[in-house]
Amino acid sequence: MPDEVAGVLVTAAPRRSLLGGLDGRVRIVAVSGFAVTVVSLQNLAPLLLALSGAMGIMLLAQLPIARTLRRVVAMDSFIVFMIAMLPFTVPGDPVFTVLGWPASREGIIEATTIALKANTVVLAAMALLSSLDPVAFGRALARLGMPERLVHLIMFNIRYIDVLDREQQRLRVAMRARGFRPANSRHTYVSYGYLIGMMLIRALERSERILQAMKCRGFSGRLFLDTEERVGTIDIVFGSLFTAFVGGLILWEMMILATSH
Repeated sequence: MPDEVAGVLVTAAPRRSLLGGLDGRVRIVAVSGFAVTVVSLQNLAPLLLALSGAMGIMLLAQLPIARTLRRVVAMDSFIVFMIAMLPFTVPGDPVFTVLGWPASREGIIEATTIALKANTVVLAAMALLSSLDPVAFGRALARLGMPERLVHLIMFNIRYIDVLDREQQRLRVAMRARGFRPANSRHTYVSYGYLIGMMLIRALERSERILQAMKCRGFSGRLFLDTEERVGTIDIVFGSLFTAFVGGLILWEMMILATSH
């Protein structure tokens, strides 16, 4: 897994910022509501405003801009093929042609809309959730009423994706130290097969050690919330402003739809 993609999934180092003191529940609810709203938008103007808001939240969170944008680009690599094909598959008024295939205006607008939605949601999620460590994230989910088993699964995934990524990097360094050079050959494919096999074996061994360590610390299958977190003034202020912003996006979208009909 590339470092940029792994960095989106695991937590960043804590940074002192204006959003650092927000309750985890407020962050999760804000991201969820914002994502649902952004996905439902259909016009470019509200989407651009939503993207600007997400970038503003990123600045308030004091995320490193260059590194954050690299991670967003890495996430875009999963949808770039679909976005590139939309102008040629959506019927409409042709704008230009590539090798005889016409690209429609409607397809270009649809591709732009999808790209804006994806980048806006990813930016907002990174800005609000990247400074939450797995334990705080799990506690926030549990306090929001999510089933404990699902909370455990999410926490372990967030925590150990990075661990497994470092493990595969060590194995790849060991392969290069032994003279391995990737090529389009049977030896390369067999070597990658051995790499995947060793990853599975080491993941199993590590999971057994983790389970033993958890049992030694009294883990009995339940997540105990040892502290009672309360929503503070900063949470209320942020929640009110964020709700007003999301409400403004919805109102603007409805006004555009009303005037277009």
